[in-house]
Amino acid sequence: MDSTKGKPVTIVPPRSRGYIGYLVVLMTVVALMDWYISTIKTTALPYILKEYSLTPAQFSWTESLFLIPTFLVFLLNGLNDIIGRKWSIFILILLMGSSCICIVYFTPSFLMFMAFYAVAMLTTVSNMWAIPIGEEARAANRGKMVALVFTLGMIPLSALLPSLLVDKLGLDWRWMYGVMFFMMLIGIVLWFFMKETQRYDQIKAERKAGTRKEHIFGVGVITRGDARYIAIGSLMWICWLLSQFLFFWAGYFFMEIKGLTLQQWTNGYLLWAMVAMLVGGILGGLALDKIGRKLTFVIGCIGMAVSMAPIGFLPDSMLRFAIILGGFFIAFSYSWIVVYIPEIFPTERRGTCLGWTTTITRISYVLGPILAAVLLTLSPKMEWFWVVTGAIMIIPAVSLMLIKPYETKNKELEEIEYRL
Repeated sequence: MDSTKGKPVTIVPPRSRGYIGYLVVLMTVVALMDWYISTIKTTALPYILKEYSLTPAQFSWTESLFLIPTFLVFLLNGLNDIIGRKWSIFILILLMGSSCICIVYFTPSFLMFMAFYAVAMLTTVSNMWAIPIGEEARAANRGKMVALVFTLGMIPLSALLPSLLVDKLGLDWRWMYGVMFFMMLIGIVLWFFMKETQRYDQIKAERKAGTRKEHIFGVGVITRGDARYIAIGSLMWICWLLSQFLFFWAGYFFMEIKGLTLQQWTNGYLLWAMVAMLVGGILGGLALDKIGRKLTFVIGCIGMAVSMAPIGFLPDSMLRFAIILGGFFIAFSYSWIVVYIPEIFPTERRGTCLGWTTTITRISYVLGPILAAVLLTLSPKMEWFWVVTGAIMIIPAVSLMLIKPYETKNKELEEIEYRL
């Protein structure tokens, strides 16, 4: 029992090291599916355009329409506070794998492809895999543990598998997505051993005893403080997603404009960028617990801006370095998003508040394709495309320094809840 501002605070004891290790493995599988589905478009895009006889701008305009339903992600994330973390994770794994295998067998037309693509992308915007590990980890290394899962989830399968599946095995390009069905099966097997988080069980018991109010999707319980941090998290995440969304046109840039082959792109550029992401994620997690949440994110944003903005004007000899540096800072900055946004909200409505945050940030899934279409039309060789990609990240860096949100470094979740 601890006390904050005169209020009793019961600190939930941590799980055993063995269980935490298992949970890291399970959540890594989920995060790996999430990241793979999010990033595989950068390699699959030239095949999609050729398969359905599309221009890049046509694809982007259509994508902006089909990703509108991702605003419903609050329904998916809200399940965490209704049925618990364990069953919500199961539903997430099932949606990821089933939507990807449907892309293989049920997409004879572009509209059918986009329908299943939209479902797959909906699952990647939830970030709910960060909740269980964040609630079970110790305060002193919560940033490191959540960032570790995120980092391991960036193992560069989207750089390694396409060439193997398409070039060596001779499979249809759709299997770039379909391979996640087998990852789903692995995830389901691991999931059977998952326990409900202790913090959710405590909230559930308090609801049963009548000391906590029941709620559905946060109606009647979201506070003004929650709304403030939903707004802060949404602004930062929207900017990061817009920049990342444009960055994922790198495959088109290198293969269609610079003339690289699939193997040259995946092995010579994308693979190294994703290795840099692994390093960035690890160092980002360490920085969160050492120098604090805010400073880590600001450094990451500035790094993204500086590395991406000049890509369109750099000589070919420097492009590999720029892409690698961009990958590093994408992961370094994202460590703040996957750690800070879930931990800042109270346990009883963490899934719901994260859900509303992710719902608001889905505007980037509409604005991103529109912005890409406009930039590709105005700058077909993509020189100014990359300037905008980097410049966007100045907005969250400046905003966070002005807003000065609550610092959560080394604080228990209960302490964060009562201090806000």
